[in-house]
Amino acid sequence: MLAKVVKKFRMWMPTMPMTLIDAKNATATSRAKATFRVLPRMTKHEVKEYLTKIYDLPVTKVNTMNYMGKRKRATGKRKVIYYKYRDFKKAIVTFDDSVQDLGLGVRIPELEQREAEDQEL
Repeated sequence: MLAKVVKKFRMWMPTMPMTLIDAKNATATSRAKATFRVLPRMTKHEVKEYLTKIYDLPVTKVNTMNYMGKRKRATGKRKVIYYKYRDFKKAIVTFDDSVQDLGLGVRIPELEQREAEDQEL
C-alpha cells in the first residue's frame, strides 16, 4: 500500500532532448527569454532543473504549452494512408536579470581584426 502512495523521482536528464527554437535578449522592460521544444512528458520543474544543473543558467520562470501532432492523409492508387506527426511541448523559459545577452549573433574579435586589416590593404 505504501508503494502506491510514494511517487518515483524521475532523473533521466541526459536523454531529454531540448531544441532551442527562439531566443530574445533582455531589454529595459523585459527579461531574456528562450523557447525550447521538449518532450511532452517533461514537467516545468524538470526543464528548470535541466537548465540550471547542466548549463548553470539562472531560470526564473518556465511556461509550457502542449501541441498535438498534425494528422495527415496520403492517397495512393489503391489505398488511403493516415499518419500523424509526434506530439510535442514548447517551454518558454524566462531568465534572471543577470542574463542580458543570450549569445545569439556572437562576434569573434579575431575575425573582426582580420577583416579590418584586409579592408585597410
